[in-house]
Amino acid sequence: MSDELPIILDRMAGTPLSVQLADALRAAASDGHLRVGDRLPSSRGLAQRLDVSRTVTAAAYEQLHAEGWIRGRHGSGTYVAAVPEPAQSRRPAPGKATESGDRISLIPGAPCLEAIDSAAWRRAWRAAADRPALLRPIRTGLPEFHDAVVEHLLRHRGLAATDAAVLATAGTSSATFEVASVSLAAGSRVAIEEPGYGRAAAALQAAGMRLAPIRTDEHGICVDAIPADVSAVYCTPAHQYPLGARLPAERRVELVRCARKHSWLLLEDDYDGELRYDTAPLPLLASIGPDVVVHLGTTSKILTPTLGAGWMVAPPAVAAAVAERREAAGMGPSPAGQRVFVELARSGDLARHLRRLRRELATRRSIVVDSLRAQHIDVRGDAAGSHVVIELPSLVVEERLIRRAGNAGILLDGLARHHFGEPRRHGIVLGYTACSKPDLAEAVANLADAFPNLSVPCRTP
Repeated sequence: MSDELPIILDRMAGTPLSVQLADALRAAASDGHLRVGDRLPSSRGLAQRLDVSRTVTAAAYEQLHAEGWIRGRHGSGTYVAAVPEPAQSRRPAPGKATESGDRISLIPGAPCLEAIDSAAWRRAWRAAADRPALLRPIRTGLPEFHDAVVEHLLRHRGLAATDAAVLATAGTSSATFEVASVSLAAGSRVAIEEPGYGRAAAALQAAGMRLAPIRTDEHGICVDAIPADVSAVYCTPAHQYPLGARLPAERRVELVRCARKHSWLLLEDDYDGELRYDTAPLPLLASIGPDVVVHLGTTSKILTPTLGAGWMVAPPAVAAAVAERREAAGMGPSPAGQRVFVELARSGDLARHLRRLRRELATRRSIVVDSLRAQHIDVRGDAAGSHVVIELPSLVVEERLIRRAGNAGILLDGLARHHFGEPRRHGIVLGYTACSKPDLAEAVANLADAFPNLSVPCRTP
């Protein structure tokens, strides 16, 4: 590693050698010569290579360690812990002079904070704070939160849930872990979409499950590819993550039929479920098969992860097992976010927010699709949710595009990393909620410059 580092020290300069060395190591990380996890030469070895005192290299390492860029491991060495942002990507946002130079993120999974009415947000927090403090935790969730979720699901998702079936959660990933832990035997195989949601996969594995990746097509998970010997199936039928497909009604019915036949538990992650703005939503799996489906929802995408609140609607045996485990272990979701959600729902601000959010996302999606279509770039995914997919021919092209965009100050997410085995599909999962609308328009307009020469028809209407 030491022979490859592009380090040149100028002994005639007025800048101390230790400062020059620290700057050179930062630059090596910024331009890709060093990556997170790379092992650095020892301070003694680097000093010998550069023909300087060990005091110089030790001082440089000490400075970088204090800044958080490197980290020492006892008995192992010194490693790169983080990579400084490339200098060329440090650009002010439109109309804002900034020294931090934050890049424009087109990575999916973030809420659209610009759609939140700040006045309604403050009202909800004040109203939540006016409620009396709890004497003891309520592990299954506040009763008023249960009521708000039941009303929300009925109005916005068409699910007639009962209060007894609803449990508050800290989000879909933690709920996936809880359900798998109490309902499935250790080592059970769980079918999961591929490409699919990595955090759900990690939650299942943390619960001791083995993954059975199932292929997806332009309609979502291929039900006929699910082996009969799995114990559960995790899927995102409302807006498949990351490909953006909506599972057709006939596949939903077939999935529930197979679950009953083979005793599968279906984990329905309602990813982007509230965010349809093209057609009416299809019936939820939980509506078709409430006896075999655990429905999972969250406020993280429709509002913000600040609340840390979500819900599950589960069959009685699953709900009882989760509640029992929480009580025995003294665990449960925080009530603060639940109270804020209740106040937003009670005032009508939640319904108004969702209407405003759908309009905002429809506009943002049009900005993305129209701009890419003008460059003859193919776009996949239903007119819903908060991301689209641009498929590419290979992993090499995908990585090259991500790197070029990064150098231009645009953060992109690759499709390959959403696989659990060897990647079969490659491309970009492009989110349009994490940045401002002006930044989005600018980034997408400039993105074509970072693309390889792709001239394929755009399939998105």
